[in-house]
Amino acid sequence: MASLREEILELLEKDREFRYAIAGYLGLSEIMKRLDAIAEEQIKLREEQTKIWNEIRGLRKEQVSLREEQTKIWNEIRGLREEQISLREEQTKIWNEIKALREEQISLREEQVKLREEQIRLREDFNEMLKVIRSMNFRLERVERTLEKLTLSIEEEARSILEYRVKKDLGLEMRIESLVLPELELNIYGVSDDTCIIGEVSVRAGVKVLERLLKKIEKLRRKFPEKLRKRIIPVIYTSLPMPDLVERARVEKIWVLKATEDIVKPNFNENYL
Repeated sequence: MASLREEILELLEKDREFRYAIAGYLGLSEIMKRLDAIAEEQIKLREEQTKIWNEIRGLRKEQVSLREEQTKIWNEIRGLREEQISLREEQTKIWNEIKALREEQISLREEQVKLREEQIRLREDFNEMLKVIRSMNFRLERVERTLEKLTLSIEEEARSILEYRVKKDLGLEMRIESLVLPELELNIYGVSDDTCIIGEVSVRAGVKVLERLLKKIEKLRRKFPEKLRKRIIPVIYTSLPMPDLVERARVEKIWVLKATEDIVKPNFNENYL
């Protein structure tokens, strides 16, 4: 009996038609069909649920990945914002520098305008100066010509006066003329016996004329001693003697005179220089 029961139970579990036959016999055939349909549906639902859970796990993993990616994106956005702030600050600096450069450029342009105006003014002043210089040159040329004529006149006058004075005061016939040598030129030069006269002629004479005359006499001694004599009479002929010349001429015993008078007249009987 026990083995029969086990066999029947096994058939009920494994053999659907046998179950339906028993169920029909018992009046439960329709219920069994429905239960089987429900069981199959439940299996499908479980399989679908399993798929859904698998999809949910995949979605969760994807969600985690998305969150990580989102975190990276936010970090990048944060970095971009910081970079943007830095760029804005840099841009502000650049704009400030550009503004400063523009202001400097405006200042330079204004300065350039001022310089151009100054240049124009300087050119005008320069042109005026050129006119003045041309006028001065013209006047100087006239003065030079006048001085040249005056110098020639006073040199001729000096030679004529000295020839007369030498004859009158020293009793000597002497031809007074200029002496031109290499590196040396004298306005007054005359020789008679053991006496020679050496001198300079100047419309206005100061101590520099005297010093120049002494240097020329010293050069004659060194380079042209044959032009000198035992007695040397240095002389300066001038229309306007300066006080320093007169004072120094007395010390050096140099004859200083003009057409109308002797300014300094040494003793001609003494030995000179």
